[in-house]
Amino acid sequence: METTPETRTRMSQQRSRNTEVEMVLRRALHGAGLRYRVHRRPLKGMRREADILFGPAKVAVFVDGCYWHGCPEHATWPKRNADFWRTKIEGNRRRDRDTDSRLSEAGWLAVRVWEHEEALVAAARVRDIVESRRPHADRSRSS
Repeated sequence: METTPETRTRMSQQRSRNTEVEMVLRRALHGAGLRYRVHRRPLKGMRREADILFGPAKVAVFVDGCYWHGCPEHATWPKRNADFWRTKIEGNRRRDRDTDSRLSEAGWLAVRVWEHEEALVAAARVRDIVESRRPHADRSRSS
């Protein structure tokens, strides 16, 4: 079964950057006092961008859409052109696992935030992770 022109148009209009979920998360992180880079490659030679990047802490945050990344809670499998979409979504999942693995090997931590997560809860989780991984040079001086 072929994808309809309406579906093709709707899918092509889906944002891949600066989505509403991503913007709310970024505002919450900024409000918590964290500074970061957006849409950057954590590793040279790896053609994958993190949505939010904390360089010194080596934390790369990816905001994953439930549909596109096959959320275990909300993913649905389309009935139209099912083989194409299953292959596409499973390929995205494989790429996500590969990205996480490559980052881990290089000393980075990949943090996945699902689009359905409450932004303030996700921001608190990211903040805790970033703070736990930051270099703590100031600790030796405060004694």
